[in-house]
Amino acid sequence: MVTAIVLAAGSSRRMGNINKLMLQYQGKTIIETTLGNILASGVDEVIAVTGYENEKVKAAIQHSPVTIIHNDDYEKGMTTSIQSGVEGAKEYGYMICLGDMFMITSDEYTLLKKAFEENFRANAEYIYVPRFNNEKGNPIIFSPFYKDAILEHKEMEGCKSIVQAHKENVFWIDMPTGHVLQDMDYYEDYERLVKI
Repeated sequence: MVTAIVLAAGSSRRMGNINKLMLQYQGKTIIETTLGNILASGVDEVIAVTGYENEKVKAAIQHSPVTIIHNDDYEKGMTTSIQSGVEGAKEYGYMICLGDMFMITSDEYTLLKKAFEENFRANAEYIYVPRFNNEKGNPIIFSPFYKDAILEHKEMEGCKSIVQAHKENVFWIDMPTGHVLQDMDYYEDYERLVKI
């Protein structure tokens, strides 16, 4: 069983004055598209963590069957949003999803979910990491074994060091496309991705 924790709190500083999650793709906002793909994958629970422009983001996704958690500390860094999601999640695998990775398909999220469910009993300490052409991507799935480590984590730019500290437990998932590599930090990234 998997909880998708969708990070939708960032201020998109590198986009200038644009909230990248509010940009349009095929008639929907980026965050709606991302959530739609995750929901269609059959994950057991979806939590969206908001922060910057909370009311705008909530308005865009309130019709979706997701739990919305507002992170008051979002300006401190991504880790606070991950922690907010984990605190609110059931004791499932924690799939840490980036709200701007709208290219990942529902089938690809399903592939990740199945990899977790099929291997969790073999090793409850696995961390599931997608890759394409040997390049590490997102989202990563942490087993519940790492709950305390995540909640106590002090580095504010995510949980990479937790993964690095447990390399022997990384379970690599080879993905069929490079979608797991395609986030968007700059407006040029958005322009490039919508043309694909």
